[in-house]
Amino acid sequence: MEVAVVTGLSGAGRSTAAKCLEDLGWFVVDNLPPELIATMVELGAQARGAITRVAVVMDVRSRAFTEDLAAIIKDLDARGYKPRVLFLEATDDVLIRRFEQVRRGHPMQGDGRLADGIKAERHLLTPLREEADLVLDTSSLSVHQLRAKIEDTFGSESTTRTRVTVLSFGYKYGLPMDADLVMDVRFLPNPFWIPELREQTGLDSEVRNYVLSQEGAEEFLDRYHELLRLIGAGYRREGKRYLTLAVGCTGGKHRSVAISEELSSRLATEDGMAVKVVHRDLGRE
Repeated sequence: MEVAVVTGLSGAGRSTAAKCLEDLGWFVVDNLPPELIATMVELGAQARGAITRVAVVMDVRSRAFTEDLAAIIKDLDARGYKPRVLFLEATDDVLIRRFEQVRRGHPMQGDGRLADGIKAERHLLTPLREEADLVLDTSSLSVHQLRAKIEDTFGSESTTRTRVTVLSFGYKYGLPMDADLVMDVRFLPNPFWIPELREQTGLDSEVRNYVLSQEGAEEFLDRYHELLRLIGAGYRREGKRYLTLAVGCTGGKHRSVAISEELSSRLATEDGMAVKVVHRDLGRE
């Protein structure tokens, strides 16, 4: 069981950190009272592998329960969980600008000024900052840069890969609603008009060999493979971890299936990609 505690100054990026950890496969609990952290971790440990990573996001709203979060962290360490503490901060001027942009008050501001609330929170969290395993100053970081730093610290090779779904479909059944990119392979001759291939599918070697041997098929695959390599790298830089590529022909039985299988096998050799194939309309005819 891996345990992480995410805390820091209000407005420094805790929400972004929490969303990033969720995308990386962590079970994230926001604003859990410190007294319940150990219980939450124990319940996760008893889930028989269903939960292997727990992240608790803490802020000053929890101060009414306890001011000794360090004691809770030491207790977890004694139980063998060895939690990592991520502390997020930013300069006062940046925090003030962020609060003004969303037109919200600081949780510790009370009847005072915004700067007073930030000062009080910074003072309250100073002991916890000194005990943190990683302190990130987000003053000059974009959302994507912050995500990248969290992925480097809390991610693994499998969780930071772009998950690509190659989805074959038939245009006569409609476009997939969740497609990010759509490839139209109806420019290739249709095996449907070959009597000995009509009842077969793109999963059969005869159909596959026929489709891939057509003029333009190999060049199309080569160029689209290179394009997807560039797109996948860009998605990872932007923090996008899912890509659905729809490949369509008329009925979703021959050409789209064969091209999807071939393209997915090529993408599977790429670093940073986890690929699966889905044939939406295969068997509908």
